[in-house]
Amino acid sequence: MAGDFDFQIGSWQVRHRRLKERLAGCAEWEEFDGTSDMRPILGGNGNVEDNLLNISSGTYRAIALRSYDAAQGSWAIWWLDARSPHALDVPVIGRFEDGVGHFYADDMLDGQPIRLRFIWSRTDSPSPRWEQAMSADGGESWEVNWTMDFTRA
Repeated sequence: MAGDFDFQIGSWQVRHRRLKERLAGCAEWEEFDGTSDMRPILGGNGNVEDNLLNISSGTYRAIALRSYDAAQGSWAIWWLDARSPHALDVPVIGRFEDGVGHFYADDMLDGQPIRLRFIWSRTDSPSPRWEQAMSADGGESWEVNWTMDFTRA
């Protein structure tokens, strides 16, 4: 429903954990801090999350843009990285059930087709979590490659 992301409205400190290489058998993680500010748009049927990411190679900004389709009962989420300002990522589409959101898309990684998954969990707690995973086998197996743990700023 349109209020599914209301838990995230406001300002957050974010702890990121990201695999250094994706779908390459890598077990080496990088960790870094960031901030996130989320506000509703489209009369509550969407929101924009403005992120500041402090990675070792330098700080950058990115946004998540989300819109709710009431007829389908689903959300679409797009990611826009300021380092590639004209490249809006393919949207992941999904919904929340029992406070956990699952969102999926077909995408490409290094010229190969992959399945992409976002999960929003702990949405009823003071520390929600976002997780990204990729699958090279159509969703039979998943590699989690990025997590974001949120705490109120």
